Amino acid sequence: MPPGPSSSTDRAHPVRTVLDERDIGRALTRISHEILERNKGATDLVLLGIPSRGVPLAERIAERISTVEGYAVPVGSLDVTMYRDDLRMKPARTLLPTQIPAGGIDGRTVVLVDDVLFSGRTIRAALDALNDLGRPRAVQLAVLVDRGHRELPIRADFVGKNLPTSLVERVRVSLVGIDDVDAVTIQGTAPAGEVTA
Repeated sequence: MPPGPSSSTDRAHPVRTVLDERDIGRALTRISHEILERNKGATDLVLLGIPSRGVPLAERIAERISTVEGYAVPVGSLDVTMYRDDLRMKPARTLLPTQIPAGGIDGRTVVLVDDVLFSGRTIRAALDALNDLGRPRAVQLAVLVDRGHRELPIRADFVGKNLPTSLVERVRVSLVGIDDVDAVTIQGTAPAGEVTA
């Protein structure tokens, strides 16, 4: 049985929990309010989660916005696999669905939602993917965790937690619906070939 989020894999690679279920809930509530404040409401918003864990995060943010505004914000998913700049260097990846809500993204404010912002390359790929789907009025970025180490000039508009890390550490986001628990953990050493976000 694999170790839980608060246990250690071994003494050389300890795992520590930096956000638990309540922390994640509070972070998403704050992000939801910040999105509403920045955009003066929910009109013309579209949330697009980046698979896999960006999608349930986008759905949870939309639920919170709906509770406040009484308005159902359209939610979709945006697979960026074929737009990544490391395709030729990494093993083949499974394509995940891109689902754009009815009404599309033209003239709308699109909020991209992802779990971890790292190098910025996933978000660059997402911007390229959006270009093929339409022309949003504006694009904003919401992430649960910003761990630093950017390789491209990309910055999140809404951040659940800034989490300074070293390059040898691995940040893992677990979400109920995909995983067994809601948690953000850090493991001491990143495995070889880890994909940068």
